[in-house]
Amino acid sequence: MVPFNSFAEYAAEPNPQTGKEDMVWFALNDNRPLAAFAGMWTESKGDRGTKSKPVPGPHLVYGFLTTEPNAVVEPIHPRAMPVTLTTDQERDVWMRAPWDEARGLQDPCGMTRSRSLPEARIRKIAQQSSTEVVFSDSAKSVLVNGSHLGAEPGPRR
Repeated sequence: MVPFNSFAEYAAEPNPQTGKEDMVWFALNDNRPLAAFAGMWTESKGDRGTKSKPVPGPHLVYGFLTTEPNAVVEPIHPRAMPVTLTTDQERDVWMRAPWDEARGLQDPCGMTRSRSLPEARIRKIAQQSSTEVVFSDSAKSVLVNGSHLGAEPGPRR
């Protein structure tokens, strides 16, 4: 599992003022409660790093299981969204159940509670963490911290 309290995706359209893609933040609610992505890790024996400075393996790597985006995430990231575990039961299933049962968590309905954080809340979070925030007309909120990783299902969850 990968703990989080908010996650971000790039805005669907570049900011007309900067030409860059703003980050849009999502959370379960304004209080940003702790939840977890359905993550998995495995050992990679290949090279990591840059082409000019490869670092030979083995490396421990991880990624997030994704699913179809819900109505809140889809306008920003139409391909996928992270599978989110919000209850003790979901976390237990992810950690202990056989794959046939655990993959049932791969349902965007489990994230219907997610929504973009309001601008005032993001500004307060950014001020507390000394993070610069840029807002655009196409994105009513922005990411402050976080990233999205993709991965093929691995042998360990």
